[in-house]
Amino acid sequence: MRGEVVKRAVPVRKLSLEERKATFKEVVLGYTAEEAIAEARRCLQCKNPPCVQACPLHIDIPGFIRLVAEGRFEEALAKVKERNDFPAITGRVCPQELLCQRACTMGRLGDPISIGKLERFLGDYEISRGIRVPKVGAKTGKRVAVVGSGPAGLTVAADLAKLGHSVTIFEALHKPGGVLTYGVPDFRLPKSVVDAYVDYVRRLGVEIRVDSVIGRLYTIDELLERYDAVFIGTGAGTPKFLGVPGENLNGVYSANEFLIRVNLMRACEFPEYDTPIKVGRRVVVIGGGNVAMDAARVALRLGAEEVVVLYRRTEAEMPARREEVENAKEEGVKFVFLAQPIGFIGDKDGWVRKVKCVRMRLGEPDESGRRRPIPIPGSEFAVDADTVVIAIGARVNPLIQRTCPRLKVRRDGTIVTDEWGRTSIPRVYAAGDVVTGAATVIEAIASGKRVAEAIHRDLMEGRWSSGSS
Repeated sequence: MRGEVVKRAVPVRKLSLEERKATFKEVVLGYTAEEAIAEARRCLQCKNPPCVQACPLHIDIPGFIRLVAEGRFEEALAKVKERNDFPAITGRVCPQELLCQRACTMGRLGDPISIGKLERFLGDYEISRGIRVPKVGAKTGKRVAVVGSGPAGLTVAADLAKLGHSVTIFEALHKPGGVLTYGVPDFRLPKSVVDAYVDYVRRLGVEIRVDSVIGRLYTIDELLERYDAVFIGTGAGTPKFLGVPGENLNGVYSANEFLIRVNLMRACEFPEYDTPIKVGRRVVVIGGGNVAMDAARVALRLGAEEVVVLYRRTEAEMPARREEVENAKEEGVKFVFLAQPIGFIGDKDGWVRKVKCVRMRLGEPDESGRRRPIPIPGSEFAVDADTVVIAIGARVNPLIQRTCPRLKVRRDGTIVTDEWGRTSIPRVYAAGDVVTGAATVIEAIASGKRVAEAIHRDLMEGRWSSGSS
């Protein structure tokens, strides 16, 4: 295994630029079996692996990589699935470069091991052969309602179903998957991957009820009359806005609406699907996260001639994954840094035509640890725009909180819980973005697993304590 140290990672193949701009097909093509084995053989097999501690799910990373290196893919997959039911998802969207790969010892000698690409390889290997449903535990007679079918909800539902509980998921939209379905474009996470895992959860015995808005169809208190426990995993899907003049002009979208129209409502296939979307010649995207990169790259594929991303800090402070920034640059997205929009100018018909901006400089670090952007007086300028997408973050939907006054929440609407996801209401639990605010898929899965463990323990022991009072 050790032999000569190979410093450079096995490169991953990508779709050609010509195809990328004309299609929503997945850009990163993943490893072949031979490439996966070659990359896995670079692993040093550390005795005290720092990558495991850096992984929110604490997957036995050296263990599964050793098995890949030996060509024992089924055993490697089983090792990953001891902690993670959804490797083809996390292998694609988890920010490994900030977690396990940043901690990788090989990173001191050359490129870190491509842990995410190897995880994705195993996930795709499993899906191509059909995901096997494990034997579930004996029926407990306990019923659990899971509100939301995003990464936290799917994790809780799967874990509890495997333990023998009867689980029903309530999903507000017409298709399950949460942010995995409505938020992430096909070129980064194909819907076929999400659908395969949703089907797997169903085959575990979980009932999924779509078009079911909790807070309207049932309140949390009404669910408690029907179920032994309730889990809230509704995420953070309500857009934030700038609050500047002209934000209500035609052609100004929130990233949520823009991406939902394309990802969930299939506007990219209009008129085969009913939902249209209008994209002008010049598109301006405001923001520096993964959602901004997704929106910019979607706009190119919808026919925009030019896409410009405005970000109020420098590239070094952008929260988007480096891989996604590089993909956007390769595809022709332009970036204007240290620019803050202060208003929008429209034409006589009410359509946006310009974005008014001010130049920024960076001051001392703020609460995020990044240097605070400060406006430069007299530096105003304008950027032409036919379409604007605002991608500056999201907050939780307050519907459940408003219809359940007993539920303790913070000022921003996130739900207060203890470390095991117990809320202020006995038998009600929460995890994921609805607790933490907008975060990553892997963090939502990790918190979901922890809370599923607590729900099971409480159900079986009949212990109904609240986690916040």
